[in-house]
Amino acid sequence: MSRELESYNQRVIAAFRANGGSDDPGLDLLLLHHIGARSGRERVTPLAYWRIDDITVAVLASNRGAPKHPDWYHNLVANPDAKTEIGTETFLARARVAAANERNKLLRRIVEQTPSVSAALNRTPREIPVVLLELRTDGRRLARGYRRARCDRSARRRRSSARNRVTRH
Repeated sequence: MSRELESYNQRVIAAFRANGGSDDPGLDLLLLHHIGARSGRERVTPLAYWRIDDITVAVLASNRGAPKHPDWYHNLVANPDAKTEIGTETFLARARVAAANERNKLLRRIVEQTPSVSAALNRTPREIPVVLLELRTDGRRLARGYRRARCDRSARRRRSSARNRVTRH
């Protein structure tokens, strides 16, 4: 990982913890604690996530459309036990890569919820894995407060369009 990306991630992690979770209205963020496949050291990576049900969330190994999978993906394949920070709570998790038919269904759902994801999908010829994190909640349900308030699709499109206009200038 480049020093620049590491520095950016550290700023996102600090802001996440200072604010009790993400305050970005466009994305839900979690902090993924994973063990390095080669180093054996704990790493922390901020990732966008999509809630699947009360105990499962999905993350995309998009690497922002880069030609290779992100390091955290390889780490989870090697060591699927992880820890996640969602909002102010911490959960143990078990990671698994979605099978092809499950991946396709989830990607359709994710792109519908977050249209900007399609740009990362189209930026690379590789198949972007969907990783499911099954949270060990000890009977607790993932609080509804950890999913941003739903809004109609047209409002989401307007926000996405406005962000795209800003980034182009």
